[in-house]
Amino acid sequence: MPPVPFPSRLLFSRNPTRRRLPSLALVALLAAALLSTLVSPVSRADTIPVKSAELRVEDGEVLLNAEFQLAFNSTLEEALQRGIALYFVLEFELTRSRWYWLDERVGQASLTSRVSYNALTRQYRVSSGLLTQTLGSLEEVERYIGRVTSRPVAQATALSRGQRYDAAIRLRLDVNQLPKPFQVDALASREWTLDSGWYRWSFVP
Repeated sequence: MPPVPFPSRLLFSRNPTRRRLPSLALVALLAAALLSTLVSPVSRADTIPVKSAELRVEDGEVLLNAEFQLAFNSTLEEALQRGIALYFVLEFELTRSRWYWLDERVGQASLTSRVSYNALTRQYRVSSGLLTQTLGSLEEVERYIGRVTSRPVAQATALSRGQRYDAAIRLRLDVNQLPKPFQVDALASREWTLDSGWYRWSFVP
């Protein structure tokens, strides 16, 4: 008795190309979604407007005054209500341009403010170094963090009279100090990307 041949449709697809098209389309969609996720935090960051920034020399020190228009969005407010602490970093740099070498860094300062909420007392707590302030509303927190008054950033002896210096200041929410699950969420949401960017101006003592 001759062997019975297997039907060819059990071994091969009638149209292999047609079977692969959905998979290729799915890969393309996933790649586009991943690219959009990676790019969006940079292009959609919320900005903290800088209202003013200035330097003055007094009692042998260079003092910084600055004001930011900080505003907490609903996501950050909800995080505080749920017991998540937020960290804001204020950064300052003072440099002098040199045509023959790298710019000279004359002064530098950094201040981290930790914001938390106590549900029992319904009060906010802002800690900056050894200083702790208790505030009753989120508006007070915004003004407190967003205002810098007479903060020493350099020694006056490091400056030359009549020389032009470049000052830069920045205020940002430090997402690296958030709990790990929130750090992942911050990569894809502008609600967690709060940054003033570097604000620059010239200073001549």
